[in-house]
This record gives sequence, C-alpha cells and structure tokens, in this order.
Amino acid sequence: MAKNNYEFDFQPAAWLPSRDVEMLDRVRNIKREDMEYTNENGYSVRVVMDPTMILVQDIFHRIYLSDVEDKRVTMIFPNQWPAVYSAVAEMINRCNVNCRNVHAFAMDEWADQDGNVAPLTYGAGLGFSFRKHFYGKIREDLRPDVEHWHVFTNENKGDNVYSSLIEEIGGGGADVIYSATGWPGHTAFIDPCTKEFQADSLEEFCKLGSRLTTQMPLTICENSLFAPMGASGDVWAVPPRAATIGPRDVMNARERFEIHTFCNPGGDSWQRMISRIELYGPISMECPASIMRLKKGVCYVSEAIARPFGSWTKDIEDWEVTAL
Repeated sequence: MAKNNYEFDFQPAAWLPSRDVEMLDRVRNIKREDMEYTNENGYSVRVVMDPTMILVQDIFHRIYLSDVEDKRVTMIFPNQWPAVYSAVAEMINRCNVNCRNVHAFAMDEWADQDGNVAPLTYGAGLGFSFRKHFYGKIREDLRPDVEHWHVFTNENKGDNVYSSLIEEIGGGGADVIYSATGWPGHTAFIDPCTKEFQADSLEEFCKLGSRLTTQMPLTICENSLFAPMGASGDVWAVPPRAATIGPRDVMNARERFEIHTFCNPGGDSWQRMISRIELYGPISMECPASIMRLKKGVCYVSEAIARPFGSWTKDIEDWEVTAL
C-alpha cells in the first residue's frame, strides 16, 4: 500500500495498466529542473513554453527539404490537429513548396463494433479531418495526388497491411512519426491491455504491426473531451474500435517527434501524469508510448505540463484535523 493522500492509503484501481505505486509516486514528484535528458538511444526530452510552433516548423522543414532536394519523405501523423495542419499548409502555400515527394500517413481511424472502418465522409473521422485540414488546405498546384495522403480503409485494415505499405513507400519505415501520448499511455490507438496487442515480451510487442483494435475505456473517455465528439464528455459518441498502426511502425521510423501540451482552460490537464509515466517510468507494454525512448527522437513538453502537481489536499497540513 502506498500513501496517495494524507493518512489514507489505497491501491490504484485494478483495471489501470500502471499500478506500481512507488513508481507512480516517484514520477509524480519529479521536479521541473530534473525533467530534461538525452538517453543512450538518442531520445531527448526538452521543456519549452509551448511546443506547438516547434512542431509546425519541423513538419514544414521536412516537406520543404523534400522539394528542394527532390527526395521522397514519408511521415506518420496523429489526429486530430487541424490548427497544426492548417498552419503547415499556409506555410507551404506562402513559400510555394511543392509537395510532390510527400507521403503522409494518418496513424489511425475509428471503426465500429464489427470492425468496419469509418468512411472519409464521416465528419468526426480522423481521415476526414486529416485530408480536409491538411491536404485540402494546400494549394492545388502544390499538392500531389490525394492518394499521397494515406488513410485507413476497409481494404487496408488487415493485420500488417498498412504497416507494409509504410515500409514499401518509406524504404523500410517512415522518416518520422509525430505523436502526443494519450491518457492510458497510448500512441495512435496502441492501447495497453488490449487483446489485439497482447505479447509475451516487450521485444515481441515491438514487432506487432497495424491492425484493428478495441479501445480501452480511458481512450474512449479521453476522446469524448475533444471537439469532433462534441467536447462534452459524451462517451456514447465515441466509436468502440479503431484501425491503427502498430509498435512496429514506431520502431521502424527513423525519427520520433512528440509533444506533450494538452491543457484545459486554466492550465489543468489529463496529460500531466501520463506524460511523466511515459518519459520517466519503465519502458513497458503497460505504457505503449514509452517505446519511443528505445530509439532516436525528441519529446517537447510544455511548461504547463511540466509544472508541479497541486492538490487541495496539501492544504490539510495547515489545518487542525479533528476526528469526528
């Protein structure tokens, strides 16, 4: 048993993927000045005021180089980031950057209870947003054929099909994968503790490719807070399954680029704890995004995510508590 609050010890709920209370206490109490590092694999953590524009610049720069150097660039993108994608498209248009060499892959897409992938006509769909706010905002004379903006479909949802396409086009893997860890520690829809991503070892887990998967409850709750689902906590509006890339695609990418910056008005965020588990906890299947740290990459953490935890319970120290 661990002390999670003053004079009240308890174990985390049994269904949570990470339940090592000593580890949880340790990462919860990491100080801002101890957060930045570069590990032996070339993975770095940097704390900045707001990583969003760094992300925009990195995407644009890679696309720009693909034009001036006339080289193919293969990129895996998360959803939904309409503000980021629209900003990149505007820079492409202003600088007259030709995207003929770009292959952009959406990392996931919703599916129904029977495994039918959401069509591109679905307004809350990830592929719909990816093509509308990114591809659709690029000037027609600068953008390639729409098929260069790859999305999940019922034709490519089978085990490893999408992964094989990424490897074929990207010469063994993508040049870069962009991500931002989700509430249960996922990247894409690679959730912990799902039957579709069961493995006997971390090594075996890292070899699993794209597939249909079932979303765990925390993922459904998280997505109910975003605009496509009404930003209302309407968990009933979130599809129960998804098609997603696999750990294999994270490992095969030549670089990994993450940002941790999700905040609610006022600065509170559901991402602050899982950011610490991913970046400072063990590399494990219980936090799939932690495998990012096995290869070269960078995670930019916002100052808002990095600030110390606060809790009304800390005020108890200043009170005289009397047992009733």
